[in-house]
Amino acid sequence: MKKIIYTIMLSMGTVVLLPSCETDFENPNAPLVQAVTESTNNLLGLIVGLEYQYTVGGGSGLYSAITGSGFSAGELDLINAGNAPLANLLDGGGTLTPGNSVVTNLWTNLQLVRNNAQTVIDNAGNAGTPEVESAIRAYGLFYKGLALGTMSQFWEQGVVTSEANAPFVSRSEALNLAISSLEEAATLVGSGVPEQVTGAVGSQIDLPNAIQALIARYSLMNGDNTKAISAANAVDPGSTSVFIYDEVSPNPVFRSSLTTNNVFDAKTNPFFGLEGDLAVTDSTDARIDFYLEANADNGKGFFTSDGASIPVYVPGEMQLIIAEANAREGNISAAVAALDAVLTKTPAEDPLGLGAGLPAYAGPADQAAVLTEIYKNRCIELYMSGMKLEDSRRFGRPGPNDANAERNRNWYPYPNAERDNNTNTPTDPEV
Repeated sequence: MKKIIYTIMLSMGTVVLLPSCETDFENPNAPLVQAVTESTNNLLGLIVGLEYQYTVGGGSGLYSAITGSGFSAGELDLINAGNAPLANLLDGGGTLTPGNSVVTNLWTNLQLVRNNAQTVIDNAGNAGTPEVESAIRAYGLFYKGLALGTMSQFWEQGVVTSEANAPFVSRSEALNLAISSLEEAATLVGSGVPEQVTGAVGSQIDLPNAIQALIARYSLMNGDNTKAISAANAVDPGSTSVFIYDEVSPNPVFRSSLTTNNVFDAKTNPFFGLEGDLAVTDSTDARIDFYLEANADNGKGFFTSDGASIPVYVPGEMQLIIAEANAREGNISAAVAALDAVLTKTPAEDPLGLGAGLPAYAGPADQAAVLTEIYKNRCIELYMSGMKLEDSRRFGRPGPNDANAERNRNWYPYPNAERDNNTNTPTDPEV
């Protein structure tokens, strides 16, 4: 990964670092970076900038993750077949090349978010009080963990440092670093964040709960079922953490795709793109209308308008993590109890209005059957969250070389933008 060179933008009282890559590894803007990180207010502005960088626009990490996973794992319909990058994602296999713009945007954005988060972490000591310093550092660690964890959903190896010819580490090592970053953040914030900080960066992300939610997610991905259960249980089921938007910085899935009717759309036939043993046969599942029923602007789910918020996680994900981790450990009764919490929850009982309102699970009480039902409900509850490619692979669903494939890639190729500037870039996976 190339050394990042920063330019500074002052806009509406917020300081944002805008990274760009250059072949010169010296940083002529170092004095500017030092100046912009010397005060508490500027550091708080950088936290706002991290959320903006990860979440806003069609090139953001969030939009690219939703788009990539959606096409690679069969969640989305392509409306414009002439959109070559999306058509290649839809075809998958060898058609998805290292030059694909969605793959490149996703990789590049996550590296920049990680690098900018490290800037916040490294300079948090310039904050005015120990409490504010701890909170600022925790936000930096949160976004670092989020960037590393999201990268690990799509690539089997990754870069975790910013330097010339940065070494690649295994996905497991990247997840370990994501988890340890988040655990450090949890220690720093305890049970709350000072009002001076939330007054500047907003309270839309409940940081203590969001941290535990990501620890649970990435621990499950990394095979640590005990830690996943513990962290998921630590999340307040009534808490929400969301990325916020407005008409100036609109919800990217709504603005760039759904309301245009010319990019992609949710897959409604069959519901959620699920077939065979995963088919949604109970039309009373309230999540069908939540995610698939369009409003007048073709908005759906968490993408109904320019100002619609996108959750960092949905509360049901925590119960499904508890269910899956227990099932994998052979604790079937505990797994079914957590699964039932998702199945029987009504929209009115969920802080985001997402609920199935279905009867409790009545299928076979063996591990394989329960895990299949858990996976099916992850496909529905976490629809268009960017998680399905990871989930499909982890649950061992039919892959690109199998009959009745449910995903068209296992891992993404490494973008040309990385390979052209990093001699340590690994060979691309076959699929």
